[in-house]
Amino acid sequence: MPQKKMKHIAIAGNIGAGKTTLAQMLAKHYKWTPQYETTEDNPYLNDFYNDMQRWSFNLQVYFLNNRLTQLLEIQNGKQTVIQDRTIYEDAYIFAPNLHEMGLMSRRDFENYAQFFQTLKKMVNPPDLLIYLKASIPTLVDRIQKRGRDYEENIRLDYLKRLNEHYNNWISKYNDGPLLIIESDEINFDETEEGFAHIIGKIDAQINGLF
Repeated sequence: MPQKKMKHIAIAGNIGAGKTTLAQMLAKHYKWTPQYETTEDNPYLNDFYNDMQRWSFNLQVYFLNNRLTQLLEIQNGKQTVIQDRTIYEDAYIFAPNLHEMGLMSRRDFENYAQFFQTLKKMVNPPDLLIYLKASIPTLVDRIQKRGRDYEENIRLDYLKRLNEHYNNWISKYNDGPLLIIESDEINFDETEEGFAHIIGKIDAQINGLF
C-alpha cells in the first residue's frame, strides 16, 4: 500500500516564538514549500497597533481571509507546504483575546467566531501541527532582536494573555497530530544539535503517522 503524502505541516506559536525561522529551516531541509504570514503588505497592522479597538475586527478578518486562501491553495496543490501560523490561532487566540481585553465588541466577536466555524468546515486540519512553546522573556528578547517597527508598541500584558490562550488551546487540540517544541530550551536557529533534535522529533512523527 503506497504511503500517504503529507501535504500540510503548520507551525503555531506566539509573536516572537520563532515560527518564520523554523519554517525556513524545515522547508530547506525537507524540500517543502514555505508559506509565510504576510506582514509586510498587511494594510491594517500599523493602524491596529496604534488603535487596537478601532481596527481589531478589520485586522482579524484580513488574517482569516488570507489564511483561508492559503489553505485552499494547499488542498488543491500537489506540493508539501509548511505554513507559518495557522487559521486556528486567529480564531482561538487573537480574536478571543481582543474581545476579553475590550478591544473587540461582542457583536464583532460573535460575527467573527461564526464566520470562522463556517470556514472551518471547508478546510482540512494540518497533517502535523508544530507548536513552538516559549516563555515571555524569550518572546520579548526575540521581538527586540528583530526590531520590527510595528511591534515596538506591543504591551507585555498582551503577550502574556496570548501565551495563556496558546497553552489553553494546545492542551485541548485534537484536530490531528501535534508536536510541541520547548522553544526556550532548544536553540534550533543557533546550534546544529538543536535543529537536529527537532528534525528527529518530526521524522518520528512523520514515520508514525502512516
